[in-house]
Amino acid sequence: MDNTGKEKEAIQLMADADKKVKSSGSFLGGMFGGGHHKVEEACEMYCRAANMFKMAKNWSAVGLCVDFSLLALSPHSAALVKVPRVKTGAFMCINQSVTAGAAFCKAARLHMQLQNKHDCATSFIDAGNAYKKSDPNEAIKCLNAAVDIYTDMGRFTIAAKHHISIAEIYEAELVDIEKAIAHYEQAADYYKGEESNSSANKCLLKVGAYCAQLEQYQKAIEIYEQVGANTMDNPLLKYSAKEYFFKASLCHFIVDELNAKIAIEKYEEMFPAFSDSRECKLLKKLLEAHEEQNSEAFTEAVKEFDSISRLDQWHTTLLLRIKKTIQGDEGDLK
Repeated sequence: MDNTGKEKEAIQLMADADKKVKSSGSFLGGMFGGGHHKVEEACEMYCRAANMFKMAKNWSAVGLCVDFSLLALSPHSAALVKVPRVKTGAFMCINQSVTAGAAFCKAARLHMQLQNKHDCATSFIDAGNAYKKSDPNEAIKCLNAAVDIYTDMGRFTIAAKHHISIAEIYEAELVDIEKAIAHYEQAADYYKGEESNSSANKCLLKVGAYCAQLEQYQKAIEIYEQVGANTMDNPLLKYSAKEYFFKASLCHFIVDELNAKIAIEKYEEMFPAFSDSRECKLLKKLLEAHEEQNSEAFTEAVKEFDSISRLDQWHTTLLLRIKKTIQGDEGDLK
């Protein structure tokens, strides 16, 4: 379907909205008290334009100059919108785009001028979601701006949700795992503060998995032990506790064989059901093989477990790291 008409209509709608913003700051606009109403109309027009751009699937970047000198944003509002600006006469040239994301950003700024915090945050979220298609860094800026507003309003559960969105962009698009971890941790803190422990645990488990991959084993152990302890007394979640203690044990094993033995005994005491689990039995076989420096027995134990319960990439990676500490090992599990 040809959406060229929608795109042209959206561009015209943005131009008309710009005119309304400009006229709202004029002398006559102030005299007759229509400025506020015009800004509200401009907000609505920017949102309509943004939705038209979405229909046209316009995610490409095109330079745009906007007369922001007339918006008279408060210092707090301006601080929330960290966009590079260069003065050129009466206009402010900003590195934005004539896209859905840009239109939602303009609506957000006007909502902030009108002190409509909730609508401002919503527009920043819409902008962030639009920018995910073409500019992950810009998407993160918009989502961070929304998070700042939600935390200022005391809406920590919503803020946590969008910290997760930012973490996912760092994971999938920018491949910056350290920053992804930081946002998952912040989300977990906010969820815990709101007593949303299940959501907090999900975020912490993401952190634990990445910490183990980055060889930050002590931090991963602390997370898995914490989540395991939180879930083992819950009738609906206790089945998962053995998995978390299994992961903690693997992290211990990489650091030191004796550490792993002590940890397994502790987990069996804390959670008796762990003793009868296939995970615990596997760990004991691996410890025995490691003590004997028997790489074949180690591999066979892993194969036997994997034939019934498939091991994912995370488990395989850690098991290979442990196996490599056996003298003369070739470094695979085949």
